[in-house]
Amino acid sequence: MTDTARLRTAKLRTPSDLGENAAKDISAALTGLLADAFALYIKTKNFHWHMSGPHFRDYHLLLDEQGEQIFAITDDIAERCRKIGGTTLRSVGQIAREQRIPDNDAAYVTPRDMLAELAQDNRTFAGLLRSAHGVAEEHGDVATTSLLEVWIDEAERRTWFLFEAGRTTD
Repeated sequence: MTDTARLRTAKLRTPSDLGENAAKDISAALTGLLADAFALYIKTKNFHWHMSGPHFRDYHLLLDEQGEQIFAITDDIAERCRKIGGTTLRSVGQIAREQRIPDNDAAYVTPRDMLAELAQDNRTFAGLLRSAHGVAEEHGDVATTSLLEVWIDEAERRTWFLFEAGRTTD
């Protein structure tokens, strides 16, 4: 076998003291989160690009800021999978197969509905982060649980801002 062929078929398993089952379970949970993060990012940017109405500027900027925050965690999620000996997403097709945050391909969504939908999606994402936290905690992976705790707080903050921005006067 040539060196090139050997490299193409080489295992990507990074050595880790967590063990093979932990790496498999945690990287699977993180890969699902990565697919969800990309889905949430694209939806947030979709709504950012298609925002309209009297609060356009405020909502447009809010969604841009939130999109940047969501995108910022994607590399950390993928690299955590690799650090513990797992692998992660390889394609847009895999994202589509694994995402649990639904797409929205509607031609028009009202600003209020955009905010409400993203608030719900961020609540869902926070729950998925908590679920992955449980998997990491079960295997004693404190580094992953620490990362997840920060991302849970960020998702809750996004939910809060979206809820308040979409609230009507009481």
